[in-house]
Amino acid sequence: MTVDVLTHDEETASAPAEAPASTPEVSADEATVTESASPSSEGSAEPAAEEAPKPKRGRPKGATASTAKKTRTVELILTVTGTADGEWQAELKNGSKWVAKGLEIPAAAVSRAAKELHADLSGPIDEVINQAREAQAAKVAALEAELEKAKQALAELDA
Repeated sequence: MTVDVLTHDEETASAPAEAPASTPEVSADEATVTESASPSSEGSAEPAAEEAPKPKRGRPKGATASTAKKTRTVELILTVTGTADGEWQAELKNGSKWVAKGLEIPAAAVSRAAKELHADLSGPIDEVINQAREAQAAKVAALEAELEKAKQALAELDA
């Protein structure tokens, strides 16, 4: 778009001789051109540089700097401990806050949970459970032998 702007001197020089110098004549075409050259935000196809707002500091709202999907991570720490006697406990921590401490859980539940989670977890856990089972079976056998001796001693005293 081309805009011709006339200065005051040019207007008076180009004005007809009949018109007084203090009131220059402006044709309708010139008035239209002058109007369209004035800054307005409604109908202008090309906004002027002065009209553009200055960008605000920081990240624009609603726009993300990267296209990567941001996921929220939650840190939960589940600690399962077992003893040689086959007693199992669980503790759960959410960040730095304890959710549960010292919960007694059955060995069968630990074994099932390990199988559900991953085969690499279930193998070592099942070994520990089997060792505890063997230790308990040995303990039961020793207690049964002691019980049998106690029954014999009682029978001798009654006779």
